[in-house]
Parts: sequence; C-alpha cells; structure tokens
Amino acid sequence: MAITRPRPRDPPVTSTDRPVKSSGSDDGVGGVGEGATERTLTAGCRDGSHNLTDRQGFRGGPDSPTVGRVTPPSQRSYAPSTLPTPDGRPDKRMTEDDVVARLSSGMTIGIGGWGSRRKPMSLVRAIARSELTDLTIVCYGGPEVGILSTLGKVRRAVYGFVSLDSIPLEPHFRQARQQGTIEVTELDEGAFYLGLLAAAHRVPFYPTRAGLGSDMMLMNPDLATVTSPYPDADGVHEDLVAIPAFQLDASLIHMNRADAAGNGQFLGPDLYFDDLFAKAATSTYLSCEKVIATGDLLAEGSLHTLKIPRLFVDGVVESPRGAHFTECPPDYGRDEAFQRAYAATAKDPEAWRAFVDRWLEAPSHAEYLERLDAEGEGA
Repeated sequence: MAITRPRPRDPPVTSTDRPVKSSGSDDGVGGVGEGATERTLTAGCRDGSHNLTDRQGFRGGPDSPTVGRVTPPSQRSYAPSTLPTPDGRPDKRMTEDDVVARLSSGMTIGIGGWGSRRKPMSLVRAIARSELTDLTIVCYGGPEVGILSTLGKVRRAVYGFVSLDSIPLEPHFRQARQQGTIEVTELDEGAFYLGLLAAAHRVPFYPTRAGLGSDMMLMNPDLATVTSPYPDADGVHEDLVAIPAFQLDASLIHMNRADAAGNGQFLGPDLYFDDLFAKAATSTYLSCEKVIATGDLLAEGSLHTLKIPRLFVDGVVESPRGAHFTECPPDYGRDEAFQRAYAATAKDPEAWRAFVDRWLEAPSHAEYLERLDAEGEGA
C-alpha cells in the first residue's frame, strides 16, 4: 500500500518560543543535551500531520477534531518564567495549574511512566479538576486512564496496556471500556513504542512485522501496510505494518530530579520511554520530586540518568511526592493501600464520589499532601 506524503509541518519552534542558553556551562553539566543546538530548534517543529484517520488516535486530516483547535507553538503565549534569567539560563519553573492553562480541550496528550510507576499524578489531578475535556490520552496506561475516563475527560485512549501492576487491569478503565464511554486504540507494546519512536525521530512511520496476522490489524483497520523497496535474499519485497508517528500536542512526565532549565533525571531502575514522550510532543511539561542546581545533578546520579534534555522541556513543576500513589523509586514505593482504596471505588459510586471530593478536587498539590499526611497521622 502506498503511503501518502505527510502535509507540511506546523510553523517551526524558534529560539523565542523555546529559549536555550548558549553552549558551554560554568558548572560543566549545564550542557546536558547541548549537542542539540539552537539551529536544530529553528530547523523545524513537531510534525503537523500524518496519514491515518483520527479514529486511530493520530492527527489524520482536516476533519480531525484535534486540527484547528490546537494553537500552533509559534502562536502560544509563554509565561515569564520560561524566559532566560539575567545570567542567561532559562528558568522554566511553573505550577501544575500553569501547565493546565497551556492545555486545551481536544488535545492529544502523552503521559509518561508505565502502569502504576512514576506517573505525573499531580499533573493528572490538575487536569482532573480543570475544565478540560475531549482529550486523547496516549500512554502505557495506569491510573491516569481510569481517573480521567471516569471523570469524562477522555474521548479516546491510545495504549499498549492499562494496568495498576499489583492490580492487573485498571478497574475504572475496565468499566469505561465495557460501557463504551471512551473510544480506544489498542496496540501491542512494541507497536506503541514504534509510534513514539517515529514521532521522536520526526518520521511519518516505522515499519515492523509486529501485528501481521494478528487481531491488532483487525481492531485497527486504518493501520496501513507498506511494501519494502528492498528485496530479501529470495527477491521478495516484504509487506510490513507501517506504525504511524503519534501526534502529541503535549507530553506530561515525572522525574526524580530536574534543574530549573528542564534537564530531567531519573534515579530508578527504568526510564519507561519518558525520553521519547518528551521528544515526541509539541510541548513537554516535566514534574519532579525536587528541583536542584544543574551542577548538583551528577551528585544525584551518573551521567546515564540524565536522559531528558532541557531542549525538549517547556515547563518544570517541583512536585514532591508528585507521582503518588504510583511508585517513584528510590524516593518512595507505591502506596498499595491507597491504590487498593482507589480501585475499590470502581464498584461503589458513593465511595468514588468521596474519593473525588477528598483527593481529586484538592485545590492544589500542596493541599493534597496535607490531606495525605493528615490521613497518615490519623491511622
């Protein structure tokens, strides 16, 4: 099957849209991601469109609900906090509510983490208490899918799975799926990864054998195949599945540490593809357990833990315990008791309403933590 060329890209991100400091650093670490130069920034933006229809969760044409509703990056207003400080270093610190103010109903939002592991829950709760709706959520799913679906925020979920890990299937998601209150795009984990990778690499799709002969093709009839231009040893031009690049208006990720410029650091056992979420989206917002000086990042972990370059980050939210109730090692583990209580509300509408009132409608993350600590003191 022939693959149509993608439409021209949206207006490029310029150095005004996303300020970066000049090469070099007094502390020697500020150059994290420095190889991606300002010229790279001005060369092009996230891709504007590819070929599959919106029913697959990708921006597919002029009739797509995400086209025309989302403000291009070059037209967005930026808070003063994202501008360089007098010493020339960008300071991108903001609050959860600042992040939500930059999002719009109808957006496609990538959410990092994996199942019930290092999810940006303070940002998810900020969306939960906002007026945002009609969202497409793209994730290796966990409680964010269940919470936002049950609150009526989600139009479509695109996922490789939706799990709470110790509870294999997220129960609120199960209800939404069974009741048909959300649309879904179900991919296997490998195909989902290739959708992220294609977006991060700015190519329209990646070819793969994954899915051939499986129900993934039946459940996703808009997935196209492409014939390899290169023959194999027998002279056969192989047919492959073309996994299209995810079109993410924004990504939300959570890290253990970050600096004010947006360099993010994970200290746990796995990055969970959060680097690809950051690179794949038009804008990326990073919450973290602690904002520290750039020069202190290598005191927290080795160089390999610095996987989120500031180049791809538009906002930094300092959010201690911001992944609660999911795990964020080595800072803390999963709050299994809290997760069980959350899961139990799927069977009890009154318990769900009480959970929403106490936890999801807390007016700020600070208030959420105060309520959480008070709960612990009363136990």
